[in-house]
Amino acid sequence: MKKVTFVSFVSAILLFVAVVPASAQEENGFKKFQVEEGFEDNGFQWFRDAELLCAGDKEKSNAMTIGWGGIGTLWGRTALTVYVAEKRYTKEFMDKAEYFTVMVFDVEHSKVLRYMGAKSGRDEDKAAALGLHTAYTANGTPYYTEAEMVIECKIMYAAPFEPQYFKSDVPERMYDHFPAGIHSMYIGEVVNAWKK
Repeated sequence: MKKVTFVSFVSAILLFVAVVPASAQEENGFKKFQVEEGFEDNGFQWFRDAELLCAGDKEKSNAMTIGWGGIGTLWGRTALTVYVAEKRYTKEFMDKAEYFTVMVFDVEHSKVLRYMGAKSGRDEDKAAALGLHTAYTANGTPYYTEAEMVIECKIMYAAPFEPQYFKSDVPERMYDHFPAGIHSMYIGEVVNAWKK
């Protein structure tokens, strides 16, 4: 029987580490972090800067700019909530999705948020038009390698807002002249997060 020495054991471990490929996120310059400790932004201001929401799979996906959302804790889990209007193309992807990503872009890429918010994916491949490179998490969730931060969520709950349950003037003020229709809420459990 061959005797295993400490040196040969360490060599085997190093060889294993060398041949195991890095995750797609690491290959694209991202480092994984825990949002509970490493999320440094003000949650009350975060969505006001506008983020990018993306859903779909390796065959087809779509992204849109979002300015509404929430982060916190729900059902004992770290949660992120996003809202998508009824007639938005991304809603079709969100309704079929198990996961979605929310991405942050730096100032240099501010045109991404403007373009994604002004154009529809029904008419063109917005990512291709912007020269963005789509990558996928281990769960198959799409994101763009040009982002500065990517948060991946697993959908726990999804439902449209029902006007009869509003307790304020929001339906009249928001939806009477809003052609995209009423929003649906998607509550996701944060399962992964990466930043550069």
